Amino acid sequence: MIWQQLESLAGSYPLAMRGLGMTVVLSLIALVFGTLIGFGLGILRIGGSRVLSTVIGAWVDLIRGTPFLVQIFLIFFILPELGIKLDAFTAGIIALTNLNACFICEIVVAGIQSVPKGQVEAALASGLSKWQRMRQVVLPQAMRVVLPPLVGQYVLLIKDSSVVSAIGLTDLTRVGWLVVQRVPNGLLVFFLVGVGYFVVCYPLILLARRLEKRMSAAHGEVQL
Repeated sequence: MIWQQLESLAGSYPLAMRGLGMTVVLSLIALVFGTLIGFGLGILRIGGSRVLSTVIGAWVDLIRGTPFLVQIFLIFFILPELGIKLDAFTAGIIALTNLNACFICEIVVAGIQSVPKGQVEAALASGLSKWQRMRQVVLPQAMRVVLPPLVGQYVLLIKDSSVVSAIGLTDLTRVGWLVVQRVPNGLLVFFLVGVGYFVVCYPLILLARRLEKRMSAAHGEVQL
């Protein structure tokens, strides 16, 4: 019995690779655009007007405080009723990018706020404009704090991408549901699905740990 199941799983290998490829593509696109947008939102939230900062903060809190499944359903099912028709891939990209951007925005804000005020005041005394201070003084120092949680967020993004299976995208999770209909061994099938996600995420986990150790070592040297 188990050998028959393994043979059926082997026959599903091409489908599993397509699902894994879809997961990687979705995550990579959302990672790139979410990072760019998230950094922009974080900088504007700190350096922009009070109104703009409030609006960005409210949007970030809304996205972070609601289930991602609800967000993707709103984008995929509700927007067409308003005349905005999106295919499942586009809806998945928009939802993942928006989610990633909001979490990265908070990471960037925390990183900027960690820069000692003395550094900012020294840059101000040097005659640098607000955006010059941000670009030349604040952001380079903030990146040391930002990088470890940023990589950690990328791991969460890859895992969150599994939700797109709910709108019909054939990612790795949906492949698991398709395969389990032919191979009635859900434990084995979704164990292998989990292994697939782990293989993609583990290099990022190692990178995050390395960055955290380097940051801790650098912080210890500064204290000495």
